[in-house]
Amino acid sequence: MQPNHVLVPDELVEINVFQEPDLDTAVRIPGDGHINFPLIGEIALTGQSVQQETRLIHDRLQARFLVNPQVSIAVLEPAKRLFTVLGQVQRPGTNGFPEQQNLDLLQVIGIAGGYTRVADPGRIIVKRRVDGLERIIRLDGKRLARGENVEPFSIMIGDVIAVGGRLF
Repeated sequence: MQPNHVLVPDELVEINVFQEPDLDTAVRIPGDGHINFPLIGEIALTGQSVQQETRLIHDRLQARFLVNPQVSIAVLEPAKRLFTVLGQVQRPGTNGFPEQQNLDLLQVIGIAGGYTRVADPGRIIVKRRVDGLERIIRLDGKRLARGENVEPFSIMIGDVIAVGGRLF
């Protein structure tokens, strides 16, 4: 991973301190982003780059315990970047984002095989977690497809997209 990679929950990271094997730690970052690290206690790992977190741990260890500790952080397993599409699409289910790529709503519908015959593209609901709260966003896929003064709607990790059906 690159030094400017920003750490996120669910990543498996390994933190090493050169010539201090008792401090070496491998941990999956929990949802709240905080871990307990030997000697320095709780630290927030998410929202900062690998380089910034390395510096933070270095500074805290140096302040009270070690002389110029050599700290390294390696991401052993990146977080799964998933979204789910349900309802009136050809292949409902959970899918992953392509590597280092963002997707908009219409691309996600395409990944799910497109709409079924009874789908109502005008009735799409996106459930999204924002700051720990579930948010419901109602969208009109027809307007998005026509580009009617509407910006493409970006899908975020963890979104659940539900495509409604037409009533006959």
